[in-house]
Amino acid sequence: MRSIVPDYLAELMQECSDVTGGAPADYIPELARVDRALFGIALTTADGRTYTSGDADTLFTIQSISKAFVYAMAIRDRGLPEVLERIDVEPSGEAFNELSLERNSKRPLNPMINAGALTAHSLVGAPNDPPERWVELILEGLSEFAGRELDVDQRVFASEMQHAHRNLAIAHMLRSYDMLTADPEAVVGGYTRQCAVRVTTRDLSVMAATLANGGTNPITGRQVVTPEVVQQTLSVMLTCGMYDSAGDWITTVGIPAKSGVGGGILGALPGQFGVATFSPPLDEHGNSVRGVAAFERLSHEMGMHLMTVPPLTRSVIRRHRRIALRSGTPAYLYELQGPLRFSSVEQAIRLVEESPPQEHTVVVDLQNMTSIDATARRMLLELLRRIGLDGHEVWLIDGETVVAGAAPSGVRLADDVMQVAG
Repeated sequence: MRSIVPDYLAELMQECSDVTGGAPADYIPELARVDRALFGIALTTADGRTYTSGDADTLFTIQSISKAFVYAMAIRDRGLPEVLERIDVEPSGEAFNELSLERNSKRPLNPMINAGALTAHSLVGAPNDPPERWVELILEGLSEFAGRELDVDQRVFASEMQHAHRNLAIAHMLRSYDMLTADPEAVVGGYTRQCAVRVTTRDLSVMAATLANGGTNPITGRQVVTPEVVQQTLSVMLTCGMYDSAGDWITTVGIPAKSGVGGGILGALPGQFGVATFSPPLDEHGNSVRGVAAFERLSHEMGMHLMTVPPLTRSVIRRHRRIALRSGTPAYLYELQGPLRFSSVEQAIRLVEESPPQEHTVVVDLQNMTSIDATARRMLLELLRRIGLDGHEVWLIDGETVVAGAAPSGVRLADDVMQVAG
């Protein structure tokens, strides 16, 4: 059977192809020459399946989309406290190339505008690394996110450097306040190479899926950054990634995203997928006109807004009842089901608190549990511990992954309920 996902993407792209308006970035001559009819879309799931439609394998330059990943690399290499000393995380409400800094600290307002991106570029690697080493590390890092070796479009790089006066002004402003410690011209040169890295829409969807997958590339299996770095990066992408239209984006699309004047937009929905579009015509904010339309439809039609409230699970308790052990001794069984998170485990705790088991032996069956996060795991282990402290003997069914080899005192493990009950 043919998957419905490619057909949906093709339909989505066809409908958004009728969106008109906008123009390629004409202040960079090489970008102004790009065929404005090009349009591609790609979606990569958190477990590594990629779906594409249209011009998804056409090469173009990553431009400002690189800012999100270089910010992640800077945090990875220098740690969040040091990065926050140099770059704030507040939405600017200004154009991406505005010459402005935070009033008191003189930090760039966030890493998604050019002032912050130039600073983040200089924070990749070790403190004493030369500027040329930053470029090497960034190219390596972007390639790890994409799952293949990327390169620089030298023609676009040269074209951008001929018109880099505003970035040079920003870099000199940063240097005057010691936000940059390196030569401003070297920083701008490296940053411009970073923006001229060539990618496809397929590449961007894999890079986004790496963020959606907690920092592990779902294609290569390589952990590029930690989940903690991803959390910080996606948070800033959500509030600052679409420049001075970030507020509109959050309310209408609600997916952490980053755009680039090359025509690309990338979005990552945590735990689900990465999605990317490519279409050169840009709106007044510097975002792809067709790309924005495609993301809006995708979010609305597929219910992918980050703030969409899922239906409340009726109960984490599949059932609870009295059973008899093989010896004939009475016991009480709790069967938990589905994904275990704070709210679902809280339901189980509440049930045990309000109706404590009267039987000496308590059996907790996790065979129908589909997943458990760290918070739920700690809560469940504490619940088992407290049941034991109340004088009960506790059997945990299929709970090896939960206890991780260190079961609370008084808790015994079994592979299935038949080992305990008759």
